[in-house]
Amino acid sequence: MDRTFYVVVVGSGEATGELYDLAREVGRLVASRGGIVVCGGLSGVMEAAARGATEAGGVAIGILPDEDRRRANSYLSYSVA
Repeated sequence: MDRTFYVVVVGSGEATGELYDLAREVGRLVASRGGIVVCGGLSGVMEAAARGATEAGGVAIGILPDEDRRRANSYLSYSVA
């Protein structure tokens, strides 16, 4: 049985400072425990969570609001347009 778990991260499209750092840490913690981060695919909290996950060697899946994959943040492992 596949025991991989998915954690959805949702938050502001604008995040800086402490909020960005906290979201990045969430992504890192999920990945370090073998989980996959699922988030929006653009900026802010979703970018930070994806960044934390991929920097920890994990996977981040981003859900984009339209068909334009060029808008996806660079920390996503996969994007869904």
